[in-house]
Amino acid sequence: MIFEYKIVFPLGIGLLCGMTTIFSSMKGPNFSIVQRRSSRLGLKKHFTCFYTKMTMKPSSNIWIRRQQCPCGDWKCYVKYEGDDQTSVSSQLIKNETTSTSSSSEAVFMPYVGQIFKTDEDAFEYYSNFARKNGFSIRKARSTESQNLGIYRRDFVCYRSGFNQPRKKANVEHPRDRKSVRCGCDAKLYLTKEIVNGVTQWYISQFSNVHNHELLEDDQVRLLPAYRKIQEADQERILLLSKAGFPVNRIVKVLELEKGVQPGQLPFIEKDVRNFVRTCKKSVQENDALLTEKRENDTLELLEACKAMAERDADFVYDYTTDENSKVENISWSYADSVRAYTVFGDVVTFDTTYRSITYGLLLGVWFGIDNHGKPVFLGCALLQDESLNSFAWALQVRGHNYLFPICNRLIVYLWLSSFEQTFLRFMRGRCPQTVLTDIDSSLRDAIARELPDTKHVICSWHVQSKLSSWFTPSLGSQFEEFKAEFDMLCRLEGIEEFEHQWNHLVARFGLASDKHIALLFSYRTSWPLSYIRSYFLARSMTAEFFQSLDEFFKRILSGQTCLQLFFEQVGFAADLRNQSKEALQYMHTKTCLPIEENARSILTPYAFNALQHEIVLSMQYATTELANGSYLVRHYKKMEGEYLVIWISQDEQIHCSCKEFEHSGILCRHCLRVLTVKNYFEIPEKYILFRWRLESSLVALEDQNGQCNSDEYAQVFHSLAATLLTESLFTKERFNHVHRELTRLLEHVRNMPVSNEFASNMAANNISES
Repeated sequence: MIFEYKIVFPLGIGLLCGMTTIFSSMKGPNFSIVQRRSSRLGLKKHFTCFYTKMTMKPSSNIWIRRQQCPCGDWKCYVKYEGDDQTSVSSQLIKNETTSTSSSSEAVFMPYVGQIFKTDEDAFEYYSNFARKNGFSIRKARSTESQNLGIYRRDFVCYRSGFNQPRKKANVEHPRDRKSVRCGCDAKLYLTKEIVNGVTQWYISQFSNVHNHELLEDDQVRLLPAYRKIQEADQERILLLSKAGFPVNRIVKVLELEKGVQPGQLPFIEKDVRNFVRTCKKSVQENDALLTEKRENDTLELLEACKAMAERDADFVYDYTTDENSKVENISWSYADSVRAYTVFGDVVTFDTTYRSITYGLLLGVWFGIDNHGKPVFLGCALLQDESLNSFAWALQVRGHNYLFPICNRLIVYLWLSSFEQTFLRFMRGRCPQTVLTDIDSSLRDAIARELPDTKHVICSWHVQSKLSSWFTPSLGSQFEEFKAEFDMLCRLEGIEEFEHQWNHLVARFGLASDKHIALLFSYRTSWPLSYIRSYFLARSMTAEFFQSLDEFFKRILSGQTCLQLFFEQVGFAADLRNQSKEALQYMHTKTCLPIEENARSILTPYAFNALQHEIVLSMQYATTELANGSYLVRHYKKMEGEYLVIWISQDEQIHCSCKEFEHSGILCRHCLRVLTVKNYFEIPEKYILFRWRLESSLVALEDQNGQCNSDEYAQVFHSLAATLLTESLFTKERFNHVHRELTRLLEHVRNMPVSNEFASNMAANNISES
């Protein structure tokens, strides 16, 4: 599969659609053959199977990470750690600008009889040798037969042969172009042979005699064979060109970003100018066709939403149109997501990491975190741009559709058409407690305007992922030391201590005038722990949670070439029936405390493990009771770092200065230590949040091996049965109703079919336990 050159449209209508239209095509039932046009950059015509190329690497062609830096400077963009295109491009730049790379140092002069596995291996070897010795090569003749196919390849010096005289155009001042060909006889001929059934190529002729001067290292890189614009650089060039940068300034920006001397890029200004001209010409020629394609796909997506709403009354969607009645923004969600929001809508992550190259749309996805610490899909939006109005519209749609999922649909639609202040009125009390996002000024302003009572937090993962791109160029070898101190800074608990250490960090590394340092400090109330420790996050800032988000995006962004297929993929991923069921794990206790035993029967394994960790650590803390009934709690090895635990016995209220419960919904070790001192055998009901309980699970629990003893199954029903008993004892009517319904339910269960294999496994497990 040959693919020498690719045109990328990062901010406009798409990449794949563009490639199918700017080239002449031959279409079959399941494929299309596209012929690439020759350009002024000297690319040869060739054919390639477009369908195969599209399925080989679809995700990088359709969805990309947003690279525009939140600092707002067009010259600044973010390169993410682990981004294949960026890291490979950077490595290639490094190799291109360094004339003595390790690969070229290992290349010796070819010799007759030298064997290669393929002809491409031989060409690469000879090309590396040529570059090291001041010339380039090209492919000349090839010979083939019916039995062997191509059995001979000729590689020659780029100055081999002579140009044939061309018929001059009938113009007044014809251009007199001089040819570089001078009849050089340097060559390498390959012949194919089959030895013991294995195909190999050997050098049959070789000559290294040139009739021209060879170039120096700083000159050979300027030969056309070695001048290449990598894909990441293409995207950056087009981004700067769209921002109005002239070609000479684009080249200077790239030199500054890559830290190379002027003129040391692996391409020259002429290459950049030709590339920009080619892209602009292609866009102008195909703009109308591509716009029509995009409009058709968005209409198909809208029709898919309408069809889904007719099949499922709980499916919700909304969209906006521009002045030409074209679909501009669209957002939707599913019945399972509506149900999930009622339980896990207290903390919402709004991820806007990805943008569609094909459609020029920003993808925004809402996630919650369930009682097993896994992401739960809440909604999706495709936005025209990253403006304040687009984000504000998305937040409005989100609030409207989830606030009253059980209301009459006509009334909801009337509300949707109301003024903004109406939206804020019926959002009261049902909006998320906290919203987590990336760094974005428009998104921050939209949240402040539409959700004034919601806490806004910048995801720590988004901050960490940008550090390398922001500070490696200026800090160099000091970056790792800076990053270690920055990580410690993020975990400080006191605001005063944070600001003191921040000033020390900035002064130590000389970053007082750095624009990214100023950006982070302006957002300081939204990302360091010292400022957000009282915000409820439900443990959604962990690395495991963001890893799960990445896995979700890999599922929905894999190989989708149109919006309707993308819509179907999102629906499949959001359907709870398609999600893997959590295993019903047997949770072992690590202490003899009754509090731990009680929590094991109520919480999910994920929440119980978090609480159990705090219970175990609580045993290392000493308490000192104060006159007002409060406690000072400190680690037995430390004389400082005390925490104040306020205990109000009348209401069974307990509060700690570490604010761990307010932050995660899990009681901290300091509170647990005080409860143990107060002889509590169970955690007060109000401090075991419903979102962490077994009965709040959206997907039924399932045993990994299909085997489970009766004690493990009792954990699932114990809390629910205890709550039902408590509620039924308030009145006689309640008691009679519960008794009647339980009797009927028991009779129904007894009449259900029984699995003999499951029953025997249960019996065997119970016998082994006893």
